[in-house]
Amino acid sequence: MKKYMVILSAAAVSAVLTGCVKNYAEEGVKYLEKGKYKEAAEQFEKAVEADRNVGDAFRGIGMAKWEQEDYEGARDAFKEALDNGAEKTGAIYNLLGSCEMKLNDPQGALSYYRLALSAEDSSEDLLKEVKYNMIAAYEQSKDWESARAKLKEYIAEYPDDETAGKEAEFLETRQ
Repeated sequence: MKKYMVILSAAAVSAVLTGCVKNYAEEGVKYLEKGKYKEAAEQFEKAVEADRNVGDAFRGIGMAKWEQEDYEGARDAFKEALDNGAEKTGAIYNLLGSCEMKLNDPQGALSYYRLALSAEDSSEDLLKEVKYNMIAAYEQSKDWESARAKLKEYIAEYPDDETAGKEAEFLETRQ
C-alpha cells in the first residue's frame, strides 16, 4: 500500500497548487494514510463531484476500495481513473490486474500485467511483483506450461527468491 501512496500523494500535492477550493483529494490521501478507507473514498468521491482532479480522485477511490476488499469497485474506479486522465502507470495496471485476479479473471489480469511491464515508470520492485503475479495468473487459468515457463524466467532473474522455489515445487505437481 505504501508504494502506491507515494503516487497518490504526489497527485494530491499538485492539486493543492492548482486551486483554493477545499481539496477533497488531499483529505482522501490523509484518510488513506490513517487506514480510514471508507472516509477516504467519500473524500475522493467529493473531489469527483466537484470536478477536481477527477482521474486522481478515481485512483484514490480505487485504492480505498481495494483496501476494503471491494475488488469490483476498485477495478471500476481504476478504469475510471484512466478514462479521466490519470497517469497510465505500472502501479495502476498492476492493481487492475490484481483486481481481475481477485475477480477470477486471470486472462484480464494478464492483459493488465503486460501493460504494467511495458510502462516506462515501473520500478524494479514493481516489475518483480508483476512478473510473479503473471505466474499466478497462468496458474489460476490452469495454463501450467506458461506458468512453468514464466517461473523459469523469473527464477533466472531472481534466483534468491525463496517463494519462487516453493512455487516451482508446486508446479512440478501440475500437469
